[in-house]
Amino acid sequence: MKNSDELTIKIKFYKGDVLPLEMHKVRIVQKLNLLPIEERVKTISEAGYNTFLLQNKDVYLDMLTDSGTNAMSDKQVSSMLVADDAYAGSESFNKLHSAIKDVFGKKYFLPVHQGRAAEHIISQVFVSNDTVVPMNYHFTTTKAHIELAGGRVKEIFTDEALVIKSNNPFKGNIDLDKFRNLIKTYGREKVPYIRMEASTNLIGGQPFSMKNIREVKKIAQENGIMLVLDVSLVGENIYFIKQREPEYKNVPIKDILLEMCDYADIIYFSGRKVSCTRGGGIATNNYELYLKMRDLVPLFEGFLTYGGMSVREIEAMAVGLYETLDEDVISQSPLFIKHMVEELDRRNIPVVMPAGGLGCHIDAKQFIPHVPQLQYSAGALAAALYIAAGVRGMERGTISTDRDENGNDVPADMELVRLALPRRVFTLSQVNFVIDRLTWLYDNRNLIGGLKFVEEPKVLRFFLGRLEPVSDWPNKLVEKFKEDFGNSL
Repeated sequence: MKNSDELTIKIKFYKGDVLPLEMHKVRIVQKLNLLPIEERVKTISEAGYNTFLLQNKDVYLDMLTDSGTNAMSDKQVSSMLVADDAYAGSESFNKLHSAIKDVFGKKYFLPVHQGRAAEHIISQVFVSNDTVVPMNYHFTTTKAHIELAGGRVKEIFTDEALVIKSNNPFKGNIDLDKFRNLIKTYGREKVPYIRMEASTNLIGGQPFSMKNIREVKKIAQENGIMLVLDVSLVGENIYFIKQREPEYKNVPIKDILLEMCDYADIIYFSGRKVSCTRGGGIATNNYELYLKMRDLVPLFEGFLTYGGMSVREIEAMAVGLYETLDEDVISQSPLFIKHMVEELDRRNIPVVMPAGGLGCHIDAKQFIPHVPQLQYSAGALAAALYIAAGVRGMERGTISTDRDENGNDVPADMELVRLALPRRVFTLSQVNFVIDRLTWLYDNRNLIGGLKFVEEPKVLRFFLGRLEPVSDWPNKLVEKFKEDFGNSL
């Protein structure tokens, strides 16, 4: 059996099996709880069929997100014990600032309490009425902040980006012709910056190539447009560049990351992802850009040497950023995701391919084609998976969009259920359990029905909205489960 990532496989099994191998050992454990299915259906009902509203005590495997759920290393935890508690001029901040320079190659740094705070500051400073921000794909909070500042998001992804099963290794690329045409259509003065996300969250954690960001930078520079890079999932993106872009096969991870960041005028990140800690930041080599953003940090976040983070988080973030340069650290999640994706595909379960970073993404449109998109098929599938397995995934489809100005639903480009695989959290047996339960669910997919809103916030409704099933399908799913599994959880 050939493996597209075989260059990274340091351990081969004697009988030829190709399996991801944990390059860490477990020293602290957290007890998990798998409720009986009768309790699971009751719990998801009380949560309004919204996995965000489930209590963690009722969840067996939490695959909602990789934000704040990654495992910290022993070095990160120990670093928190020597934090400098000074409000201003903290030595802990100096360590983090040095890490920003070493890892990202950026001289000027603004700390913030999390990634969306960085988005808020960037949007408030650079976005104004009638401006347009092109990107390879939006993220929910990114789009909301840009629109709040009076701007609009224009996605200029390649046509291949939305193809569920593809051989394209870089589905997160910008379409260069679309970028040029956008500038001609709106005028360069209406485009404050182009945003690239490494890797693109909402289309399956898909990376872009170094060649693509290099070409995007050239076009942006020719037109006096800034390049803003979201590096929250950059570890996975640089891993894929090393694996899938031939000229970088033998280039060290550190050099790949420095080159990528060098193309960006501004980078920003959620520490919950890139460094496995809480917090976030904005960085640049342009002092004028730094000054434009600087005053908003004390106003919204905190003083310039903590930005809303505790100094313990700052210490751990500095260590975590250096660990992003460790291939064993950044490869573990993609290799587990690849295993999961390939096993599900082998069973004809529709998944986004090739496997990306962040998680395994199930295509709800193909999984349950009988459920109309405006009955929120991805949300229904996420609820069904919790009923079947106690596994909490995240809807990334129409529920994650907002209604238009007339109050109509806007069908999402893709109806995905994201099963995040945070770094160093799950074992292979747990991943295989999810594969097993998804297989059962797929065999009984005809039992799954749709959802409708009963409580709907106007903005970012996927966080707090409450829904209910359009029929009695959850109880029918329970009956079939008990028929097939008996007393098994």
